[in-house]
Amino acid sequence: MFEVYETKERIMADNEAEAAKLRKLLRENGTFMVNLMGSPGSGKTSVLIRTINALKEKYRIAVMEADVESDVDARTINDLGVRVIQLHSGGLCHMDADMTARGVNKLGIEETDLLILENIGNLVCPAEFDTGANLKVMILSVPEGDDKPLKYPLMFTVSDCMLINKIDTLPVFDFDREKCLERARRLNENIVSFAISAETGEGMDEWIEWLSSQIEQWRNSL
Repeated sequence: MFEVYETKERIMADNEAEAAKLRKLLRENGTFMVNLMGSPGSGKTSVLIRTINALKEKYRIAVMEADVESDVDARTINDLGVRVIQLHSGGLCHMDADMTARGVNKLGIEETDLLILENIGNLVCPAEFDTGANLKVMILSVPEGDDKPLKYPLMFTVSDCMLINKIDTLPVFDFDREKCLERARRLNENIVSFAISAETGEGMDEWIEWLSSQIEQWRNSL
């Protein structure tokens, strides 16, 4: 006789426990955390830059930049005058709760109101792992196509907010925003969506106002 041990179930259970511990730590510290996800080239860093510039006078912000290699994004964020740490995943295509917690411990969050994790760029692995964040935000850019909810359903199922970025390129690409949103809401009826352009700034005020409201609602619940 032999036993079959489902390792993925154990890994996911362990991750959920670590995520709960991190969420408790963040709550005790009064730090609201956002997990920002999206494909390479979707505009995560560009959206992040505009978001930071709009909110850095209101909140004490820190950023964790996750990537397989390089420190390009961390250097960019550092120039904005906010605290940032670069996290290398050692070849993994996602951040899990333990990796995120180690980044938090290294960065330090004692004077942080808003912590943003820019996750590793893809629409598959990051969707599977709870990082302990209060809010999961995914970016879908117009050039990627409006069929992505059909191809990567889990990302749209677990995300609280979908930012449709690069709407300034709509005249060039065959992208149906309403069809995309309909497909996303079949998977997640509560997903919130904003059409934005990190390039021109269109729609960014609405997104930033909503994000601020989520932070304030959470802070009022402490």
